[in-house]
Amino acid sequence: MNVLVTGGAGFIGSHLIGKIEKKHIVTVVDNGYTGDIIRMRTCDVNLIKKNVCDQKIVKQIVDEKPNVIVHLAAQTMVDSSIKDPVFDASENIMGTLNVLEAARQCGARVVFASTAAAYGDVLEDDLPVVESQELSPQSFYGLTKVGVEKYLELYHRHYGLDYVICRFANVYGERQGDTGEGGVISIFAKRIAAGKDITIYGDGTQTRDFVYAGDIASGICKAMTTENVNTVYNLSTQTETSLLDLVKIMGKVSGCDIVPKFGSVREGDIYRSMLSNQKAKEGLGWEPQVSLTDGLRRTMAYFQGN
Repeated sequence: MNVLVTGGAGFIGSHLIGKIEKKHIVTVVDNGYTGDIIRMRTCDVNLIKKNVCDQKIVKQIVDEKPNVIVHLAAQTMVDSSIKDPVFDASENIMGTLNVLEAARQCGARVVFASTAAAYGDVLEDDLPVVESQELSPQSFYGLTKVGVEKYLELYHRHYGLDYVICRFANVYGERQGDTGEGGVISIFAKRIAAGKDITIYGDGTQTRDFVYAGDIASGICKAMTTENVNTVYNLSTQTETSLLDLVKIMGKVSGCDIVPKFGSVREGDIYRSMLSNQKAKEGLGWEPQVSLTDGLRRTMAYFQGN
């Protein structure tokens, strides 16, 4: 199969490429802004170094004749979306429209990386959140992801484009940068490895559904080939973990005694998050394999060695 991955040099992209580069013909589109272009040049992929916002990328993608486009390229920082919603929209909506136009012209399926931030804050009775939950994003980042989901629905209705939307919980793992929704783990891991203090924004009781990047990559692979298309799947552990508990586990796997500092809650952050993964189990045949403790052990080992 001919697979094109936007943002393939990035954090999640690197885990995906590791799973598919020997099994498929793979093209990566990445401008190198947050991704590791040097590492991509050691992989068995065709690399196009370009921003998806560049109008010329449409023809370049079409020329590659992909069967599937995995669209990971995005501005992923919630706080940045609050500070500069125009930039956030230009990257996440206008850039995506170039990708969708290319997919429409070459008949490729689109696997789209969406987010738990699409749901916003939900009532305790609504946890774990199912895919049919009303979407109420609290940040412009979440809003742009919801917007793209609606574009996909209409591209399917008007042009017959097939898609699979994957709403990721909070992804973490090796090679993660300091940005994005799961970035709290990489930020903590880097500081713990360097013997520095860590800061929790809020009182630490806020929760997230942390899912290992390798499991997310496996879910994307399932989405690339499933017959159950034109729908949405949560990719999550369906487990709620508070930041206080997260710090305890990180201390245990790193062998460090961690006493966090506390700061003010950041604007746009949601309080509790846990996604149901039942639909992904049934529709994709996917479920996470890596426990939080094991995933954090791998992640800490990576940052302590780099």
